[in-house]
Amino acid sequence: MRENFPEVIDFMQKRRSSSAKQMSGPGPSDDEIATMIGIACRVPDHGKLSPWRFIRYAPNYCRRLGEICLARALERDPSLDAQTREFEATRFTRVPVVIAIASRPQVHPKIPQWEQVLSAGAAGMNLLIAANALGFDAQWITEWVAYDEALAPALGLREGEKLAGFVCIGTRTLPKTERDRPLVADIFSVMEG
Repeated sequence: MRENFPEVIDFMQKRRSSSAKQMSGPGPSDDEIATMIGIACRVPDHGKLSPWRFIRYAPNYCRRLGEICLARALERDPSLDAQTREFEATRFTRVPVVIAIASRPQVHPKIPQWEQVLSAGAAGMNLLIAANALGFDAQWITEWVAYDEALAPALGLREGEKLAGFVCIGTRTLPKTERDRPLVADIFSVMEG
């Protein structure tokens, strides 16, 4: 007999990311983070390759990472105004917890790298859902720092890895608002014949 979990359906129908700019503390405990990571790993992973890993930036390192990002931003554009400089310097300290998702596809005779990259995306989504299910707010962001190869070592990336994004976790300071969603009829089709 099929089980029915209406509370899960209700949760998923209402799940919404919150802007990292509108979060503060409290953030999750170490045990809650471990639970989130355990849930994040429960995704399709053909061949059990674990083509992803997670990097949590400790609070002290978040401050240092902000300094590194600001220095790199100034290398890219020395004319940054004071507001942008402050934004870059505080990039990783706006929320209590920042966890990066590293995509690390491997060469495999049967499992295409694209499939492995999709698995990393699924792991990131599971991390968002786990944070929300534990009562926290979360947002998956990338922005320029995720794609800047000069920052890769400071972000903890290893050779062959790419950053899928950062999941920022905290508690929202403003009410959530809904955003427009696509109509099911516009994004769903049935092939017959």
